[in-house]
Amino acid sequence: MNFLKNLYTKIFKNKNNSNEWLDFYDRENQTIKFTNRSIYNYLINEVGEDKDYIALNYFENRISYNEMFDKIDICARALRSYGVKEGDIVTICLPNMPEALYAFYACNKIGAIADMVHPLSSPEQIKFYLNESKSRFLFLVDFDYEKFEKVIPETLVYKTILTSPKLSMPVGLNIGYTLTRSIRTKRPRMIDKDYMSWHEFMEKGIEYKKDYKANVKKDDTAIILHSGGTTGTPKGIMISNYSFNALARQSAVNVIDVRPKDKIITILPIFHGFGLGVCVHTPLCLKVETILMPEYDANRFYKIWKNDRPHVILGVPTLWESMITNKKFDNVDMSQLKYIVSGGDHLSVASEEKINKFLKKHGAKVKIAKGYGMTESVAATAYTFPDCNEPGSIGIPMIGNTYKICDIDTGKEVKRGQEGEICVNGPTLMKGYLNNPKETKHMLRRHDDGLTWLHTGDIGYIAENGHIFYTQRLKRMMCVSGFNVYPSMIEEVLEGHKAVKQACVIGIPHQYKVHVPKAFLVLNEGYKLNSKLEKELSELCKHKLAVFSVPKEYEEREELPKTMYNKVDYKKLEKEEEEKRLKK
Repeated sequence: MNFLKNLYTKIFKNKNNSNEWLDFYDRENQTIKFTNRSIYNYLINEVGEDKDYIALNYFENRISYNEMFDKIDICARALRSYGVKEGDIVTICLPNMPEALYAFYACNKIGAIADMVHPLSSPEQIKFYLNESKSRFLFLVDFDYEKFEKVIPETLVYKTILTSPKLSMPVGLNIGYTLTRSIRTKRPRMIDKDYMSWHEFMEKGIEYKKDYKANVKKDDTAIILHSGGTTGTPKGIMISNYSFNALARQSAVNVIDVRPKDKIITILPIFHGFGLGVCVHTPLCLKVETILMPEYDANRFYKIWKNDRPHVILGVPTLWESMITNKKFDNVDMSQLKYIVSGGDHLSVASEEKINKFLKKHGAKVKIAKGYGMTESVAATAYTFPDCNEPGSIGIPMIGNTYKICDIDTGKEVKRGQEGEICVNGPTLMKGYLNNPKETKHMLRRHDDGLTWLHTGDIGYIAENGHIFYTQRLKRMMCVSGFNVYPSMIEEVLEGHKAVKQACVIGIPHQYKVHVPKAFLVLNEGYKLNSKLEKELSELCKHKLAVFSVPKEYEEREELPKTMYNKVDYKKLEKEEEEKRLKK
């Protein structure tokens, strides 16, 4: 059947379209069109009359589309009652919970911009994000209040809505959470009017009766996501309504066997394009029950598999490693599974084979698929269909996208099979970096073909059969549990300690996290590396950086190796670590 489909498209496809990858799609999807609606209006349109279907499943509390849209509407009214208008930036610093999604879609409904921030950010990071965006309104998970209370007054934020993960939990779990976690959470004083609870906030929305409609255009900035770009310096990535909806439309083509009322586990965080775009907006538009996990919990993850029998799950390589090594999964039937997708970091061929063996043993009729992309393109730009799921490959461009491989030095396109920088063109590319035209110009470049191409900073090649392979990172960056970690940022923090003269950070393999940071240190005279100093350095990093950026190992050196250009030779340190592992 696939042979006949491909033969048909090769004969009848548009001769003027040079995108060879169209051959992998059926004829209907070759002429795909992307919506000009806002994110919120696109969701409303796709759900249609089926508002009684289950939209969200949060700890077995099933929330219908009707209820979700009602909460979004009240939240939108509440935002407007506090003066939030079109183009204003609202920061959402929440885990995967219904209230976070109500706030996200409410922002879009009134034309505000949703700035999605990691709840595990350090105080310095949250201050940077808020000041960079000039955000005036903040949704903050309540357990972060104590961590951020001193830096929020140093920003333009005038109102913070403290939101607890327990709010949408069933009664029993809500009480349990209160007794074990919430009761110990520090809160602002009652007289502090800069803060209010979610319930107080929503009451304002119920009371607000004025008009709050907005004229949201397709090219308006709808979302700000965060990344280090090519240099590791934090940057806000501006995503339009059009780009975000295009990703949902592309993803729907990739999961063509998914049907309304199917189920997806959403464990990837919503402050990440992969989590927000592919694991939330896409399934909601497909009328798929979206099971939210605010944090990874092995026992709950197992119970969802056993009781809800999900049809789709997307995750990072660390998730699959934890699943296949969990003895509880030995007797789990996965025959209902339609799609299992790995993204966020490179999946090795050995891991891919191990996962596929595990899936087959548990009755799954599918193999793990891989995706490739970056936050600057919202999320995935390539995907491995069943027809092109070659081991080690990242597949083919998602519908509407085009890839080419360019010489690192000249920028010219290289021959088939030759390595170079992966460049992407398509409808999901970012508008640019917030307040950073220089870095935007470096990442988004107009080529001689008249198209704008995203220069990913990754090395790869296109095989003769059109399958794309990623080989290594051009930029110096590591992935820890699917999160980008930039060694230069860690080094800067470490060198801010009075004991540290020079630091070099590399990634070393980890059984579950893929990589973790290791710091090599040259210390100032009078200091020695010991447990006390290691603790001081770790505490400093925790204050300045996200928790996954804190080094897991430290090693003292009299001097660091240098290249012929007198730069620290981090590659030599990586090689030394690899040789150590091989000797073990």
